[in-house]
Amino acid sequence: MKASLQPVGAGVVAALVGFASSFAVVLAGLEAVGASQTQAASGLLALCVTQALGILWLTWRHRTPLMLAWSTPGAALLVSSGAVDGGWPAAVGAFLVVGVLVLLTALWPVLGDLIAAIPTPIAQAMLAGVLLSICLEPVKVFADRPGLVAPILLVWVLLLRFARRLAVPGAFVATMVVICFYLADHGAPHLHLAPHVSWTEPSFDVQALIGLAIPLYVVTMASQNVPGVAVLSTFGFKVPWRETMTVTGLGTLAGATAGGHAINLAAITAAMVASPEADAEPGRRWIAANAGGWAYLVLAALSTGLVAVVAAAPDGLIEVVAGLALLGTLGAALKGATGADEGREAAVVTFVVAASSVSFGGIGAAFWALVAGLLVHVVVGRGGSQP
Repeated sequence: MKASLQPVGAGVVAALVGFASSFAVVLAGLEAVGASQTQAASGLLALCVTQALGILWLTWRHRTPLMLAWSTPGAALLVSSGAVDGGWPAAVGAFLVVGVLVLLTALWPVLGDLIAAIPTPIAQAMLAGVLLSICLEPVKVFADRPGLVAPILLVWVLLLRFARRLAVPGAFVATMVVICFYLADHGAPHLHLAPHVSWTEPSFDVQALIGLAIPLYVVTMASQNVPGVAVLSTFGFKVPWRETMTVTGLGTLAGATAGGHAINLAAITAAMVASPEADAEPGRRWIAANAGGWAYLVLAALSTGLVAVVAAAPDGLIEVVAGLALLGTLGAALKGATGADEGREAAVVTFVVAASSVSFGGIGAAFWALVAGLLVHVVVGRGGSQP
């Protein structure tokens, strides 16, 4: 009995870790590009449902531990981009375009090859620049609200020492405890807990498509889908690439008008369900991912209530969790960007432009960071970097 339940438990834990580790980033990103609290809650609900259904379909079809997730780097990009011309409807239009581009990747493999052709240091540098402002939030909020933030940071540091995988979920739990004490002391507003979908009629703005849709597609492909394939391959599993891109593309399209920005292959939680820790027998590990899909449906039902509680929290508190959740990703991105001497100038230029958060012609910094980095890469070439 214990052996039969082991993959189920692993899948549930993977879903809880994936949700708790990054839902704050999703909420911050959706609100940054113009979503109201209701629309952001709807987006989180849509992401949970679409990725859950995608997981259930793929695991049933292929008996492979194919775990899906929302695009956490993509959500971080939304935070960095901020409001776009055309507001929230234009952002939703950009989400739809991302879904179309992912579908085209499934139908036209050359598009995926173009993404893979972007030098890794440049792609990682863009991601690092996007993440920097979010990862600074714990420091900034601590300066303003040390009494509220200190317990969260203490829990995070202790868990980093003794149970690293639980550090961010633990920080989330600590944040919820802090919020509950705060509301008990200051009075809690009326909270709407029932799940609710808020549909948005999209609009299509050229600047939003260039400045948001293209960088969101690139960062989702380069930082989620490609690593997701690599993670599963290390455990001996082959990803059905075309069908997976079709499922995630359709899922992104289905969730876009409800506020979901993008779903994709998971990497970290994929390792949790594909490793021997999920089950000693590789042929049974798909059960872990399948259980994770069902767990995400349960989390979808709870997501609106969670967003309502978070919205009642003091300003900046949820950004603390988002910043802590992305510190590991920032460290990995910086290492990938500057680890090699060759091409370092192009990576540094990309990072600086992305971190600047400036826009030109209404197009955000992430797009111009890619342009600047690739331009330096072409002009300087292979021989320009020095140790």
